[in-house]
Amino acid sequence: MPGSDDAPTVYPTLLYDDAKAAVRLLTEGLGFREVAVYEGEDGRVVHAELAQGNGMVMLGSKGTGSEFDRAVGAGGPSGVYVVVDDPDAHHRQAVEHGVEILMPPTDQDYGARDYMARDHEGNIWSFGTYAPTPR
Repeated sequence: MPGSDDAPTVYPTLLYDDAKAAVRLLTEGLGFREVAVYEGEDGRVVHAELAQGNGMVMLGSKGTGSEFDRAVGAGGPSGVYVVVDDPDAHHRQAVEHGVEILMPPTDQDYGARDYMARDHEGNIWSFGTYAPTPR
């Protein structure tokens, strides 16, 4: 049964014009861990899996002609929320790596603390302490 081993069952999937740059930004600047990166013969990233905590994001290059690539087309930016234990330390790492910050670490009315960043292709990444659980 999916999810029975506490593995995530939802994986945001993003396509980038420059997926190699996205892997660098997410690992070096935003603390993701590279799990797998597969490149095509042309050197473009066909598929990558990056982990943060017990969650993962998948990404690849635009223009591969895959069914997913055709379905996404020229779609706009996406937003991804990631739970982190210490948003302030995470934010400092992002700033040190030149990540564009849209909102500094902020205490929210509902008790969480989070910040918001934008990657080099316009996707919005939020990092904070709010951890919703499925019922």
